[in-house]
Amino acid sequence: MSLHHVFDRRRKTVAGLAVVAVLGLSACTSNESSEDTTNPNLTSGSAEAGSNDEAGDQIVIGFSAPAADHGWMASITDSTETVAEQYDDVDLRLAEGTNDVNAQIQQVETFINEGVDAIVLLPFDGAAMTPVALQAMEAGIPVVNVDREFDDPNAARVTVLGDNYGMGVSAGEYVCSQAGDDSDAVVAEIQGIASLPLTQDRSQGFEDALGECGLDVDNQVEAAFTPESGSEAASNLLQAAPQIDYLWNHDDDQGVGVLAAIEEAGRDEFQMIGGAGSQQVMEAIKSGDSVLKATVVYPSTQGADGLKLARLLVQEKTVDDLVEVEVPRTVQLFAPVVTSENVDTYLPTAFVS
Repeated sequence: MSLHHVFDRRRKTVAGLAVVAVLGLSACTSNESSEDTTNPNLTSGSAEAGSNDEAGDQIVIGFSAPAADHGWMASITDSTETVAEQYDDVDLRLAEGTNDVNAQIQQVETFINEGVDAIVLLPFDGAAMTPVALQAMEAGIPVVNVDREFDDPNAARVTVLGDNYGMGVSAGEYVCSQAGDDSDAVVAEIQGIASLPLTQDRSQGFEDALGECGLDVDNQVEAAFTPESGSEAASNLLQAAPQIDYLWNHDDDQGVGVLAAIEEAGRDEFQMIGGAGSQQVMEAIKSGDSVLKATVVYPSTQGADGLKLARLLVQEKTVDDLVEVEVPRTVQLFAPVVTSENVDTYLPTAFVS
């Protein structure tokens, strides 16, 4: 039985609807794949009559997220804009990305004063943004909370989440599948910021999954979700561990530095697994000429999914293919493993580090 089922009760998120998001944005850069990786869910077209995408009443949706100082965060906002442009009935009010909590509170207050129909909010700080989100809900404006949860569940009508614990489980299951009967395999881990609950959840899932095949984490270091911190952490790890068989790096943005340190050290005896699902990592996996053999997706499409759900809420529609007549309270996105065998499926959802 898959550990995604065995450990499901241990997830800290309220159980909701598990779906694989297919809404990402493949940005155009100089390292963009030459193959067509257009995501069909990001392309405009004629909606079928009677479908959820058929134009309805004109609505206004406010969107606020932290500053795009990280490839994953930039994709959150970019993909939300791209999806909004598909709909003639959506007027997206996009607030400037900010890491200033007071500024983000003011943005939401502005949305409330303007009387928008819904708000999609990825908080810089979930606890700090809870009171103003409650104000919006009390004003009759549904809030879709993305990625970083509020302190009070009443502050959002819908919460869209990634699966941090599931990322660790997926990474650990992949290592187990590769290690087979090798109970002596050396496993290393480069975390993000160790004090964050999301990092702790990822590490716990990884540890739990490895335990199912008799492995554990032999070497663990902390980085800080940046290429610079990834390079430093990887250098320290490689000096401390002369032999590694499998290395899981929690974040593909910091993985840019991790990979640079690995190449500088001339190490290639191990398989590296990434985290989050960047375009560069997926293309490296596809090329097959580096230590990168897999990555675990943490969808950067959560804002786009949140916008689609907000539109359904305001237009009093539900999610296609569900019997339930209301939009679910919680949507938790899956954390699939991307390998050379399925990379073409996930490249369209990749973000650029």
